[in-house]
Amino acid sequence: MESRGSVPVRPLPYEGVWRFTAPAVDASVPRARHAVRDLLVRQAVPADEDLVQMVLLIVSELVTNAVRHAAVLSPEVGVEVAVGADRLKVSVEDGHPYRPKPLERDQSRAGGRGLLLVQEISREAGGACDVEHTAGGGKVVWAELPLTSPTAPLSAP
Repeated sequence: MESRGSVPVRPLPYEGVWRFTAPAVDASVPRARHAVRDLLVRQAVPADEDLVQMVLLIVSELVTNAVRHAAVLSPEVGVEVAVGADRLKVSVEDGHPYRPKPLERDQSRAGGRGLLLVQEISREAGGACDVEHTAGGGKVVWAELPLTSPTAPLSAP
């Protein structure tokens, strides 16, 4: 339990870390997105609909990247959602050692700008995005965003 000065701080009811794995296949993209949305609703995370849509787009992009580019060395991807008092972090882990780099805004390409999109969404929301290597030789790509309305819980659709 954290403390601020001499007063211990209890976690808020929606705070916690949740992790699930999924096979590195295309069908896992919408499943991961729905699982994250269900989690946010179930935990009553105080996120407005704009933030929820940003998080779901980030989940879609990161899981898609893992499925497309890492499946050959990583038959599963891990998705983690960490919710703090004022921040929400989404991470996608795979077992492939390649560290992706965001592509430039090349309008002639039909795809390949997912990480750039995640970085821009994160930055515009006042958050951050990065890629880190794991101890097992893979990587974790994460995005962290501030919670925008800490007093209003997300309502069920």
